[in-house]
Amino acid sequence: MSMKTNHQLPLPEVLKSQYPLSQGIKQAKAARDREIRDIFTGNSDKFVVLAGPCSADNEESVCEYVNRLKEVSDKVSDKLMIIPRVYTNKPRTTGDGYKGMLHQPDPDKAPDLLAGIIAIRKMHIRVMEETGLSSADEMLYPENRSYLDDVLSYEAVGARSVENQQHRLTASGMDIPVGMKNPTSGDLSVMLNSVTAAQHPHHFIYRGCDVETSGNPLAHTILRGGVNKYGQTIPNYHYEDLIRLAELYSKWDLQNPAVIVDVNHSNSGKKYKEQIRIVSEVLHSRNYNPQLKKLVKGVMIESYLVEGRQDICPNHVYGQSITDPCLGWEDTERLIYEIAEKC
Repeated sequence: MSMKTNHQLPLPEVLKSQYPLSQGIKQAKAARDREIRDIFTGNSDKFVVLAGPCSADNEESVCEYVNRLKEVSDKVSDKLMIIPRVYTNKPRTTGDGYKGMLHQPDPDKAPDLLAGIIAIRKMHIRVMEETGLSSADEMLYPENRSYLDDVLSYEAVGARSVENQQHRLTASGMDIPVGMKNPTSGDLSVMLNSVTAAQHPHHFIYRGCDVETSGNPLAHTILRGGVNKYGQTIPNYHYEDLIRLAELYSKWDLQNPAVIVDVNHSNSGKKYKEQIRIVSEVLHSRNYNPQLKKLVKGVMIESYLVEGRQDICPNHVYGQSITDPCLGWEDTERLIYEIAEKC
């Protein structure tokens, strides 16, 4: 046979009962969810900074990173809403390579999805317990989000998933902001179609059940650049790109127009140091034009303890990405303070 069953995975409610949230954590997350909602509905002027490693590959280094992030967050909380990126699923263009902690809780060992779903839930909970910061993750597998839907405050749908019907319909049943990235082609209409679908109610099959959703008014766009037919990157963070998106939003019947700018990926050409300059340009555009100040709600930054990237190897560098290259901690800390000064 071409497919075999390795494990029968537990139902989400079973896993949640085994690894529950304390009452204090539930209250802290609810408060953060309200604050984040106010930003996306325009009731708060705070600027969102989604920062963290390309992939959360090690619980200890991720938690050390988020603890450092918490110290910075406390100093800029009057202007910024810091949301740690704790991305436990890693999409792969060809299907090869490290797919995140969900697949491999230990990158040096074989895939084990049963251990993976336990590991990622425990890590998200530990992040909240140690820092009080609820985090963001990518919705790579829509049905798997049920294992984490009580711990996340933000979710993103990636460039390779944004056209998928199940992603769009699942997002329509979420009560937190979900960002829809433009596809790798850069087509903004695909992204806006996805936001439209997510904001509307739907009736569909989810985890073997007949479900209905009420629509998610916090669904919004994420600009991450694109790639043309020659494989060349085409950034879409410039002033004219933001104005174009604002014009498109004005023609679409959508609630709470908003965009997060992903300053890595095809916007930087994966030249991770470029993220610093791109953030500065986005903030300049935002401060120059009141329309953009209202539309651009935040930036998404890939950073980790140690800058750059490495291959998976026996003598790996603690806190350095094993997927896309990231900013190091010193640059990240400096950048966040600069964002707070300019907001």
